[in-house]
Amino acid sequence: MDIRFEQSDTLKEKPTGALGFGKIYTDYMFVANYDADQGGWHDLRIVPFGPIELSPASMVLHYAQETFEGLKAYRTKDGRIQLFRPEMNARRFINSNERLSMPAVPEDMFVGAIKALVDVERDWVPANEGESLYIRPYMFATEACVGVHPATSYQFIIICSPSSAYYPEGVNPVKIWVEDEYVRATPGGTGFTKCGGNYAGSLKAQEKAEAQGYTQVLWLDGVHKKYVEEVGSMNAMFVFGNTVVTAPIDGTVLPGVTRDSIIRLLKDWGYEVEERHMPIDELMEGAKNGKLTEAFGTGTAAVISPIGELCYKGEKAVINDFKTGELTQKLYDTLTGIQWGTIADPHEWTVEVEKQA
Repeated sequence: MDIRFEQSDTLKEKPTGALGFGKIYTDYMFVANYDADQGGWHDLRIVPFGPIELSPASMVLHYAQETFEGLKAYRTKDGRIQLFRPEMNARRFINSNERLSMPAVPEDMFVGAIKALVDVERDWVPANEGESLYIRPYMFATEACVGVHPATSYQFIIICSPSSAYYPEGVNPVKIWVEDEYVRATPGGTGFTKCGGNYAGSLKAQEKAEAQGYTQVLWLDGVHKKYVEEVGSMNAMFVFGNTVVTAPIDGTVLPGVTRDSIIRLLKDWGYEVEERHMPIDELMEGAKNGKLTEAFGTGTAAVISPIGELCYKGEKAVINDFKTGELTQKLYDTLTGIQWGTIADPHEWTVEVEKQA
């Protein structure tokens, strides 16, 4: 894959204090153009990070043809840089684009571009415990037209941001508001994609939850408002003894990379995993009678976020005495250990970013 490199005149100073999340950006970004009349993808390049010039009539600004992904690069103790299952992000990106009538970014181009950019930016990959380089690939319609149709031109861009440990003080439970007014996704919609509209539509419920003193929202299905789906922008999992229940991937739930990895680990350890539509009443009853022993959300940013309390229609239920459960902590420690290379990777999930001459 031929990628042009444009040297920056000045490089930024590396941060020395707290990194936060998504606040600091590296020196370079990857950019590729798509034009139907030029045969598709062309002009692949790594250029200095900077503003994007767009026509005010660019179709993304009017009709929201936009998709994105999120993954991380990790520095191991011996200085190697590795990614975690980037091919899964590539395949999900293809599926998201297909749903929004956008052209596919081939898997080898997607992963190759990430490797090339991370290689250039390897000095930006933090070395402190729990820190990583967050990678944000995204794509949007650039055609200047206010007629409603799939655009004929796009840009695919990748930016990187060094980020702190999501839990600087350890993995702690959060309070969750069960949303029964607004919905995140419906069958036949875009719930399984990573498109900006899904997240814009979730903000109102998030504000509502925060106003009630809750950290995140547990979404119910968009038809009956009865079945448990995602928690915030994460997949949700619920532990009933030796059985773990999570919503199925059938069109309204995002097929998370972390979700898939955790299911694999659970099955390795002898747990039964049920991917099914669970009624919220069953979940609340399990929390009240103690059969629900642990609950957590899973995603790239936090890896695992324990759930300590649920509130549904004014009724509150505390899970595991508002403590992080043993299985939750084991899953977090195992997955992050694989990602940072401190424990064995039995499924060969990690991919090293080799240094180019």
